[in-house]
Amino acid sequence: MIRIDGRAPDQLRQVTIEPDYLKFAEGSALISLGDTRVLCAATLDDKVPPWMKGRGVGWVTAEYAMLPRATQDRTAREAVRGRIGGRTHEIQRIIGRTLRAVTDMSKLGERTVWLDCDVLQADGGTRTAAVTGAYVALALALLKAFDPSSDGWPLRGQIAATSVGFVDGIALLDLPYEEDSRAEVDMNVAMTDSGHFVELQGTAEALPFDRTKLDVLLALAERGIGELFAVQRRVLEPLGFPLLVHAG
Repeated sequence: MIRIDGRAPDQLRQVTIEPDYLKFAEGSALISLGDTRVLCAATLDDKVPPWMKGRGVGWVTAEYAMLPRATQDRTAREAVRGRIGGRTHEIQRIIGRTLRAVTDMSKLGERTVWLDCDVLQADGGTRTAAVTGAYVALALALLKAFDPSSDGWPLRGQIAATSVGFVDGIALLDLPYEEDSRAEVDMNVAMTDSGHFVELQGTAEALPFDRTKLDVLLALAERGIGELFAVQRRVLEPLGFPLLVHAG
């Protein structure tokens, strides 16, 4: 099968990550995944939420937003509407949860890392691009405050995410909007470089899917995420990021 953009079923869209995209943020990255573009910024704040004070541990949290013309039709800003939508809440929780999974909060100390992910252009996979790009922004911010060669380095590994699904009965990796909108099965997968899953969101839009199809999708996602790890490392290692090797 040749897809509408010419890719093979198991091929990612073209991925680029531009580090230090913003002048003032401690860490930032612009991730482009095909026509999807997400700007991720990390801010180090020397305090924690009130409910965490005095515990000696830190916190990683995220905010997510989509620009009005990130989509084909203009979408009103949620700030103008006066409330954050359910989808935005869900994605914010996913980004924060996935990045916390690879951060040692005790080594972070009583600091909060804010991860702001703003979608400049949306063509499917904005949440998975946000996770992948936010990791780079987080790592860059931590490089400014911690020694990556010391025992106090807070990051325990890498994390990235991708989408997979069945479209017209065929398992596909990294779905743009055109495929995502008509998928029979749609799944988002976030995974660490040690091979552990942090987020699995799978939905059947038509008929239920069985364990065999689930295993096919997970294997496809694992392959794609491995390629995203390589992109992250190519960006970060020249900037002083330690090469992490896991036994499994």
